[in-house]
Amino acid sequence: MNRVYFTVISLVTLVLITNLSFKSVTNDSYTQLYHSKINGFYQDETALLSLIKKLNIDSGYGRQEIIYKLKQSRLQLKGIDFWLRYLDPVVYHKINGALSVEWETEVFEKFEPPYKREGSGLSLAEKYLLEKNISKDSLIYLISSSQQSISHYLKDSITVNLQEHDHFFLANRLFLLNLAAIYTTGFECPDPLNIIPELNAMLQDVKQIYGAYHAQFPKYALSTDYVNLYDQAIKFVHSQPLDPNAFNHFLFIKDYVNPLFNLNQRMIRDYQVISRNFNDFSLDNNSNSIFDKSLYAGQNTKGIYIAVDDSALLGEIKATGKLLFYDPILSGNNKRSCASCHKPTEYFTDTIKTTSLQFDGQNNLTRNTPTLINVMYNHLIMLDGKHVSLLAQARDVVKNPIEMGSKDVDIVDKVMSCGIYEKAFRKFVKFTPNAKKISIDHIVSAVILYYSSFSNNYSPFDDAMNKKKALPSDCINGFNLFMGKAQCGTCHFVPQFNGVKPPYINSEFEVIGIPAEKSGKSLSADRGRAAIYASAEMQHAFRTSTIRNVAFTKPYMHNGVFNSLEEVIDFYDAGGGTGKGIKINNQTLTADSLKLSKTEKQQLTAFIQSLNENIIFEEAPRLLPVSQNKTLNNRKIGGEY
Repeated sequence: MNRVYFTVISLVTLVLITNLSFKSVTNDSYTQLYHSKINGFYQDETALLSLIKKLNIDSGYGRQEIIYKLKQSRLQLKGIDFWLRYLDPVVYHKINGALSVEWETEVFEKFEPPYKREGSGLSLAEKYLLEKNISKDSLIYLISSSQQSISHYLKDSITVNLQEHDHFFLANRLFLLNLAAIYTTGFECPDPLNIIPELNAMLQDVKQIYGAYHAQFPKYALSTDYVNLYDQAIKFVHSQPLDPNAFNHFLFIKDYVNPLFNLNQRMIRDYQVISRNFNDFSLDNNSNSIFDKSLYAGQNTKGIYIAVDDSALLGEIKATGKLLFYDPILSGNNKRSCASCHKPTEYFTDTIKTTSLQFDGQNNLTRNTPTLINVMYNHLIMLDGKHVSLLAQARDVVKNPIEMGSKDVDIVDKVMSCGIYEKAFRKFVKFTPNAKKISIDHIVSAVILYYSSFSNNYSPFDDAMNKKKALPSDCINGFNLFMGKAQCGTCHFVPQFNGVKPPYINSEFEVIGIPAEKSGKSLSADRGRAAIYASAEMQHAFRTSTIRNVAFTKPYMHNGVFNSLEEVIDFYDAGGGTGKGIKINNQTLTADSLKLSKTEKQQLTAFIQSLNENIIFEEAPRLLPVSQNKTLNNRKIGGEY
């Protein structure tokens, strides 16, 4: 019998025999179950190490036996994933890392530079076993590092969380978010044939966790509605084909995961759950849907006005920000405005030019103008992640000699020479007690508040997921392709479809081999992330942008090399730059063809278009504020170029 097929059947069998009801675990406490499962996984990895040391990894038989044991260990891991990811996601990378070297640093990057982290564990070991020339010592390291790391979860500083109910609902929230975003996409599962069996196993193991939790915390039990719906979710997954490309991601998320998330959020509020974990840094307890724009906040959109809550005052600041967005007074030559590159009627980008003009009006910038819509859902700003805040990015743009070419003192003086602006900022500064003198931060914060207001809109896909409207079948099929065969969901994560995955506290970067020209003969010279933090892994890496509204934000890629969605899809279908024949040592995108049919590409496009948000754009202001400096009163709305 074929070994791969045998593995799948064995995994399904293991899943079915673990189908435990709540009654079977009522005598086991939650804490005991935790220790039992953690120790069980440790012992399982001990057995795996013994097998690796015993077998000849250069033989086909030896490798297959180790891979088979690895897959069994992955099932054990899925049984504790519920806890591991939440209680310490940094250590988790040593147990089941996705990459051998990572530079994304969770939420810490808002406070300190990224640092190199080496991954290890089961996924990397399984991938390593598929390579031609491998070392037994390297394989042992990947597993032993994982085994040593698991003991971290038995430390008092970790297990103390088990004494309170709070962490349970927060860990459960992360589990549900991952069900929607990564567990069904193969993000951390090297063998696609095991995605659904592992999902089945995980759902059953978490049901056992629920039962043990109920026994220890009856006062804070999961609601009956939640338990019943979770059982229905298990039945749904059991009814699905083992082929991951045939899995109905759309129904799974819409009918089960998202409603379960809603119920869990209610319990977080009802039980007054308190977080002590940075995993919860950006998530909003008041959000009732994964597809609610309030789910998480990647950025402070108020800037220096962060303490202002009065809606009327915020409206005044926003109105002033709108004027400034169109006003070239922010530029060094009074001829260039924010709207010069970020055209509001074109989704705050420029669909005409591949790259916009520089400040000199002659040369072009090296990168395409990114949309400002939904930028607030990134933790790092710019395609290379140069800035950690919108405020820092705005300051940089107005002062950059090749963009707007201005200076702090000049901006403040010119803006305050206009009566309308002066009156406004004299009022606004009273609400920034820690910054009593009007500065560039007061000015650009108003601009940020203005353009961020266009990021709160919803798409037909959101409406469908929130059960407000139906979605056409071609869009549904396209979403299932997106999450499955097309592998888009492994980089563009639900719900913003950008590089921010649960628990939505960092931005990921990918190397896809973007060519310098459409023919794809050479790689773009742009170093991307490596220009900010030099590293071999981040060479030519760019922050994964959202695909919301991309039907309106051409041209595509950092250099605007593609002019249509069809060209972009063809590029990914071919295997990115490597698939096109460009030599790239660190491409993170699979180099294999996705083998998408013409119909599948059309369905994928239909789904992408269902992410177009219902945005009502405002007309440009008719007049700009008059300045006491008469030389400034020839300014043109939106700038001259």
